[in-house]
Amino acid sequence: MSNSSDSSQVPFAPHPVTAAEVIPGDLIALTPDDAERACWYVVTHTLPETPETIRVTLRPPLGGTDHDEVLGRDRRVISGCRRLDAGTVPRLVSDDLASVEFREGDRVSSLRVVDPGAGEVSYVRRWGVWHRDLDGGSGDDVLTDAEVRGWGGSAVTGADSESPGAGAEVAGAGAGTPGAGAGVGGEFVVRHHARPERVTAVGGPRRVVVTGLGAVTPLGVGVDELWRGLLDGRHGIRELDGEEFAELPVRVAGTVPVDPMELLPRQAARRMNRAAQFAVLAAREAWGDAGFVAGGTRESGLDPERVGVSLGAILGDASVLVGGDRKLRDKGPRGVSPLTTPMTVPSQAASQVSLDLHITGEARTVTAACASGTEAIGAAIDRIRYGRVDIALAGGAEAVVTPAIMASFAAMRALSTRGLADGSSPSRPFAKDRDGFVNGEGAGVLVLEAEEHARARGARIYCEAAGWGLSADAHHMAAPDPSGAGVALALRRAVRDAGGYVADVVHVNAHATATVEGDLAEAGALRAVFGRRNVPVTALKGNLGHLQGAAGGVEAVATVLTLHHGVVPPTVGAGGELDDAIGLDVVMGVARELPGGGLGGGRAGVREGVPGVGDLALSNSFGFGGHNAVLALRRVG
Repeated sequence: MSNSSDSSQVPFAPHPVTAAEVIPGDLIALTPDDAERACWYVVTHTLPETPETIRVTLRPPLGGTDHDEVLGRDRRVISGCRRLDAGTVPRLVSDDLASVEFREGDRVSSLRVVDPGAGEVSYVRRWGVWHRDLDGGSGDDVLTDAEVRGWGGSAVTGADSESPGAGAEVAGAGAGTPGAGAGVGGEFVVRHHARPERVTAVGGPRRVVVTGLGAVTPLGVGVDELWRGLLDGRHGIRELDGEEFAELPVRVAGTVPVDPMELLPRQAARRMNRAAQFAVLAAREAWGDAGFVAGGTRESGLDPERVGVSLGAILGDASVLVGGDRKLRDKGPRGVSPLTTPMTVPSQAASQVSLDLHITGEARTVTAACASGTEAIGAAIDRIRYGRVDIALAGGAEAVVTPAIMASFAAMRALSTRGLADGSSPSRPFAKDRDGFVNGEGAGVLVLEAEEHARARGARIYCEAAGWGLSADAHHMAAPDPSGAGVALALRRAVRDAGGYVADVVHVNAHATATVEGDLAEAGALRAVFGRRNVPVTALKGNLGHLQGAAGGVEAVATVLTLHHGVVPPTVGAGGELDDAIGLDVVMGVARELPGGGLGGGRAGVREGVPGVGDLALSNSFGFGGHNAVLALRRVG
């Protein structure tokens, strides 16, 4: 619908005139009350009816159908002091919505055509309900099919009405939404717009899916240990009892409970730093979980040039460089191992996974502070989307539980000073008594694959790796932007990159490090994006600590499992009392069923009594220096 009368450009000065003074083109209201509530008509034709009366033909100024009024010549009406070309005002009739078969993606628009300043209001059907703003956050702006069909029933054209505007009480007048009395005088025109036909672009971006998962975390080695620990509400934070930690003000961390060297061939393990060992173990698990043969690409019948690796790390393993420096001071240059440099670089994890599985397509490392793992997954999604590789192992690996790193974090006052005496986790995301994060280590790896490649080999598909979003705070070298504007931008970009809308999101795996400022900034961003929608949020750092560059990889694994199983793990550490300023639907205490279940229907945080469901889950990662990365995953049926 469009307003082709261009009446908004004409000065508006309502004043009373007699019906005898009215001529075609005048904009009039029949009563002062009509003028007050913006109920106007364009005079399209006048004709003497009797010596005392005039028949006036009227049409809504934004379009509609004509109807006649017989007015006494001395009858006082309100002129808007506007002259319009009646020929440019379109003749519009509301669609009969009762006979329309609604489909996903359909749009229904409403225009209060008697108000020259009105704007069109549209609702789009998605997940079986109608959203006024698919990227808005108000659960109140959602209607059922029955409510929308009622628009068509109430928004009659006015052809049979003899006294338009007389006593009509329009719900939301001026807002463009038909309500009680909307049909009097044909105030609204409602139109149905069928969803546009989708045309698949030949050679366009490919869909990317997740076919394998691997993890090494403080909860144990393997995805099963991770998932059981999350559902049970356990944590893997431990006391650091090594002599080198004795003088530190904080001596707890999320450490992997198994020596990875014991799980790898000794000769190979000696050439890997601790982070690389984690990465290789997680990659092997993900590789096998995806249905590939142990050993690598050749054994699995894959072209190694069509497979890639993309891992995130901040430092990888800082202990190697520290150890090399100590040997230099104690034993001189000859005491330093020739493996010190290749085992120090953050890219060692990616290169060792490449070596272990004979992957030659590419082996990239992303370093973006604590957003590294998530950004590495996003980069791999794009490499597959645009045909550079068909398969990628993506995630993050980190091992920075070292005295110097711990001392540095403690000096920043970023670490929690709680111990383990009370048996609860000292990492308490979103809790009122949170006092900082707990340093951790581990690795999380996903096997990403082009959908056609996965389906051709009959692979089990966990979900779609649908999109990702990046932004930068440009605020401070360590502190987050308290406004959360950068985080909100990354969230919206991830949803848009996934080809979705905010209304599609049913779960958020929050970054939530348990720092006061960080949690508030993230919570504010989520509220800004989702508004009043109660999207279930969980945070895993109470279970694991903060795994730094590996956090995004491990949390992506958990988010995949949440979509796959239809269960949201509880947030450990926040069981005492949430900070009132958080204002989110944080899952606490026990696991909760995901809206819509694993693959079915359910609620998506819309208002009570209105069905609905979404299909997107977001995994957030934010790092020092303002690095913001969000991964969007979509469940598949």
